[in-house]
Amino acid sequence: MPSLAEINAIGTGKLPGLIGIEITEYTPEKVAGRFEVRAELLAPNGYLHAASVIALVDTLAGYGCVANLPEGARGFTTVELKSNFLNTALEGGVAGEAVPVHAGRTTQVFDAKAWRESDGRTIALYRCTQMVLYPR
Repeated sequence: MPSLAEINAIGTGKLPGLIGIEITEYTPEKVAGRFEVRAELLAPNGYLHAASVIALVDTLAGYGCVANLPEGARGFTTVELKSNFLNTALEGGVAGEAVPVHAGRTTQVFDAKAWRESDGRTIALYRCTQMVLYPR
């Protein structure tokens, strides 16, 4: 399993790095991270773009899948995701965490939540299913 420093380095030059996602906790039981709201992450209406929040929670769930890959697996792909948006953020930090609900040999399911760091108000709830990939 990659270290916290290694998992943060994986996102450099990729979407997690572009968003500014920082992984703050990385274990098989929970992956946590955050990013700072900035103008580039807002929608044209001035609110935080939903895709920015999805980038955070999907990244956390994906790294959770990496931490839980069965022996012999070569990776995974997301096959389904669902999100409910309850709030937004206009500034400050957005934090989140993902936890495994099911970490099987062929599929994994993660629940995640994102919230404003300033007051802890929930921004989004998220669930995804990932298919575990094996060499052919």
